[in-house]
Amino acid sequence: MNYYYFNLNVSYQSFLAHYSGVASAVVVMADNGLRLQIPASRLRPFLTQLGVKGRFRLTTDQQNKFLKLEML
Repeated sequence: MNYYYFNLNVSYQSFLAHYSGVASAVVVMADNGLRLQIPASRLRPFLTQLGVKGRFRLTTDQQNKFLKLEML
């Protein structure tokens, strides 16, 4: 398994475009310098009135297929 750590700070208003389907993915920079493209739908469980804010860990398999996204 591969683990990618990153911080995310997206306001509620900014996330509305993703939530409504206008933009389907969020691109983040992992701590190791890699750019990760995450489907916006994977972030919906973490959406609050403040937006999506926090530190996250993305877990993928050896072929970089999504397994799990966790807020740390």
